[in-house]
Amino acid sequence: MSNADLIEQIKQLKQERNAVILAHSYQRAEIQDIADFVGDSLALARQAQAASCDVIVFCGVHFMAETACILNPSRTVLLPDTEAACSLEASCPADELAAFLEANRDKNYYVVAYVNCSIGVKALADVIVTSGNAQTIVAACPPDRPILFVPDRNLGAWTAAKCGREMTLWDGACHVHEQFTRDKILELKAAHPGAPVVCHPECQEPIRLLADHICSTEKMIPYCQSSEAGSFIIVTESGILHRLRKLIPGKQFIAAGTEKCSCAECEYMKLNTLEKIRNCLRDMSPEIRVPKDLRLRAEKPLLRMLELSK
Repeated sequence: MSNADLIEQIKQLKQERNAVILAHSYQRAEIQDIADFVGDSLALARQAQAASCDVIVFCGVHFMAETACILNPSRTVLLPDTEAACSLEASCPADELAAFLEANRDKNYYVVAYVNCSIGVKALADVIVTSGNAQTIVAACPPDRPILFVPDRNLGAWTAAKCGREMTLWDGACHVHEQFTRDKILELKAAHPGAPVVCHPECQEPIRLLADHICSTEKMIPYCQSSEAGSFIIVTESGILHRLRKLIPGKQFIAAGTEKCSCAECEYMKLNTLEKIRNCLRDMSPEIRVPKDLRLRAEKPLLRMLELSK
């Protein structure tokens, strides 16, 4: 079946189900193009809160669908492919975090959890952060308690340096952002003189040191729009390039790539397809559900973040 036929079926089913389709910026181009909203995971979950819908189709990875469940408890949340996992989420299992906190009860850690984690980890956190607001939230953390930042050590180190706040960092990372190398970025800088390097804070420090601008995926868009530069080297998952080219057609966006390939792709993000979106709307499955008690515990640090972000 052609993409055009699948898109037509998706549109019809979406109307019948009173559904909204959310797509993360790392999704396939054709999925971004049919989505009602495209953005980062938390912004998408909040968009769904404001939408008049009964069903949310979350084209992303598992923890993102969970976050949508936390903030939209009365709605049905579908994930086109339940195998769409996340290496960063997997690097911090909730049971291991709980055991660590129990073994270090005397330290009384204030747990700051990056939104890219499971609902179980969120439920153990004091506050949630995104890559866009981590500095604001950490700056507001209690000064008399040591901070444990989970799960991303790279975002944590960058945030700690920016805030001047010492933190204990969980040893987790995103496998995509770990692939970028200093040599590859230097090669691209030489091939594209004058093109600013824009990188995500999940990148390792040697990459961040080469960057002209470090920011969340979402904040890359206004930076590139307002910059006088005509070309940019984008150091994050390559799905964002479709959105950048669509929103800013007059400029050039260069995928940073890795030593193994010309672009860096998350194989989990790319598991979602038009056919799977059609199928999940047709069958109302796979549905993501979370236990009420766990949802309520995970909701508290999320709401605390939203309050501190105002």
